[in-house]
Amino acid sequence: MRTRVVFMGTPDFACGILKALSEMPIELVGVVSQPDKKVGRQQQLRKTPVHQLAEELHVPLLQPQKIRTEYEEVLALRPDLIVTCAYGQMIGEEVLQAPRYGCINVHASLLPQYRGGAPIHTAIINGETETGVTIQRMVKKMDAGDILAMKKVPIGWEDTTEILHDKLMVAGAELLKEMLMEYLAGNLVPVAQDERQVSFAWNIQPWQEQIDFSKSGKEIYNQIRGLISWPVGYGRAEGQKLKFWGVRFRPQSSGQSSGTIVGFDEEGMVVAAGDQSIVITELQPEGKKRMSARDFYNGKGREWIGRRFEPVPHHE
Repeated sequence: MRTRVVFMGTPDFACGILKALSEMPIELVGVVSQPDKKVGRQQQLRKTPVHQLAEELHVPLLQPQKIRTEYEEVLALRPDLIVTCAYGQMIGEEVLQAPRYGCINVHASLLPQYRGGAPIHTAIINGETETGVTIQRMVKKMDAGDILAMKKVPIGWEDTTEILHDKLMVAGAELLKEMLMEYLAGNLVPVAQDERQVSFAWNIQPWQEQIDFSKSGKEIYNQIRGLISWPVGYGRAEGQKLKFWGVRFRPQSSGQSSGTIVGFDEEGMVVAAGDQSIVITELQPEGKKRMSARDFYNGKGREWIGRRFEPVPHHE
């Protein structure tokens, strides 16, 4: 008799795990996702990525508003195991204790480093050269359960959060396929996390989206690429806002104050960054569509040469 599995997840990243489960010798009896949200000016209801995939796989879907109190339908599926990935809500003891194989979570970092909701963004913004995926037993405390399996993934110098997201999604699906049947057979030895090594990766806040040109060139570059392609960092100059959709790093100094738009060349818009430079290759003026730096220059861009991006307001 196959193991009855319920999957819980919401965004694109979780779809890689759901697809992996659908290809494994288990019985996928249900999927739980966050409620769909209204988006855009028309306030149209948009299905979560996991909702869409569950429909394609013809797996029953549940979308409770609050899983802590609306869990009876989940338990009615009689899961032997619950697998979660980026679900987005804390799960209560009633659910954690119900399956005989417990609940396991796929997390996009090398735990205990970067517990929390934005491990991919934070790894890039902090200039890490390596991250990975951890599969852990779930406990009431966030991302604190014993480690069952781990896979390391290098971070390339030009990786954005979007690129690293896709690498980690593939790695997570591979790791789940490698370990799940071994876990169900009782062949994996859980390893407790070292609480002395814990760090956190909280969800990105709106004030973190403004690029801080008071930092070093590498830190500025890392902040910009760590926000591509969501939520997308920006600079503000003379009251106008530019979002940065593409960036390259140049170790050479422009000789100008950090944040100054030095000019444009064949690669894009050159900006002084600490004692080095960055090149913005793709950008988005406020109220406009994203465009190449060349198209921006051919429009209003030349007027921006010599402007300097404003300092970031201080936040505690």
